[in-house]
Amino acid sequence: MSLKSTKINDLKTQSGFTLMEMLVVLVLIGLIAMVAIPQITRMLGSAKSKAATIQMETLSTALRFYQLDVGEHPSSSEGLEPLWSANNKPGWNGPYIRQERQLQDPWGNAFVYRAPGTNGPYDLISLGADNKEGGDGENADITAIP
Repeated sequence: MSLKSTKINDLKTQSGFTLMEMLVVLVLIGLIAMVAIPQITRMLGSAKSKAATIQMETLSTALRFYQLDVGEHPSSSEGLEPLWSANNKPGWNGPYIRQERQLQDPWGNAFVYRAPGTNGPYDLISLGADNKEGGDGENADITAIP
């Protein structure tokens, strides 16, 4: 036998993966994905809720600075816009936030701002992922305490 025919015979006898082995691997990957994806989704929802809480703390600080400079909180009709854009109020020394997009929660919805608030000078609320009052989990409302 020549060297060339030995290589050809070696190639013929080499085995690859069988269809059954490939199916087993695909099923295992699918099972791992079924367990991992819900966990990752829960962590992302939790991260957005935590980000909303931090963002609301930043807005509360900005509202305090605005109140110190102007002497009052923005009205409900003004909303949070005076924190970003100049207005005609004497003493305004803003902008009090770095970017206008800080006026939206992590889900892209506007924060609910009411002044005077039910339990303080203002209410600052994120309605959660569903942008509706109430809910639980990722859809739960998040309220800042002034």
